[in-house]
Amino acid sequence: MATAVIDGIATRYEVVGNGAPLLMFSPAGFDATLDKWRTQGVYARIRILDHLSKQFSCIVFDRRETGESGGRVEHLTWTHYVRQGLGLLQHLGIERAHIMGGCMGCCPAVALAVAHPHATRSLLLFWPVGGAKYRINSHLRFAEHLAFVKQRGLSEVVSLAIDGGKSFSQDPRGGLWAPVLRRDALFADAYARQDADRYQLLVTATVRSLFDRDTAPGAEPEDLLRLDVPALVVPGCDASHATSAARYLHECLPKAQYWDVPVDAQTEENTPVRLLEFLSAAGQP
Repeated sequence: MATAVIDGIATRYEVVGNGAPLLMFSPAGFDATLDKWRTQGVYARIRILDHLSKQFSCIVFDRRETGESGGRVEHLTWTHYVRQGLGLLQHLGIERAHIMGGCMGCCPAVALAVAHPHATRSLLLFWPVGGAKYRINSHLRFAEHLAFVKQRGLSEVVSLAIDGGKSFSQDPRGGLWAPVLRRDALFADAYARQDADRYQLLVTATVRSLFDRDTAPGAEPEDLLRLDVPALVVPGCDASHATSAARYLHECLPKAQYWDVPVDAQTEENTPVRLLEFLSAAGQP
């Protein structure tokens, strides 16, 4: 493991394997740590990282505000996550890479490709989040946190984060900065002393910026339609990963391929082969 300071925020990362660079935005929502590629649901079952790292240099990292990466209290947009991913590539001296997103990691992946197409060799979008249920549940999670702030105050948020040890997904009351509150006493002190009303405004702005549609968030459709980058979309099918969101990305990305295989038929035997086939072809001149 290593740490780089990107945009003033510490980022824990690891490079696994050898070959062309593959930047991987972790799955698991607001608990998007690098280990999720080996421990989270379908990614553990299919052993994606183990297979991809046989042919590629897989760059995995804790998204800001998760795991051992740092954070900053601010109005977050997908651009903030793009800065972290692009900054990590620059830290490693990489000008161009394949970009992969899993789950909510698909959102910053497409946002990076839109903002920096010349740095993007291809897009691999695995189980993109989206759909009406996903938007509704995301807003409800933030609403629960804001209700707790209003009722109990920011000092109680800090206490809950430290004592509870849970992620934002596991206990929304602790907010998305809970991992940083647990690890950084100075951050926790500053967090507790900030103006609660102003804090609630920036959190409200954050949820509206991140979860603003009933399909796959991350980039505007008009920008996706102009993106000249090869892409592969692998669909999920549940309340967080609506198949309609995957279909939407396939529709909007001009060079997208859609792997039309049901979730239950996505196995360790066939899925890594399809991903590696796509990445190898996308790497050709």
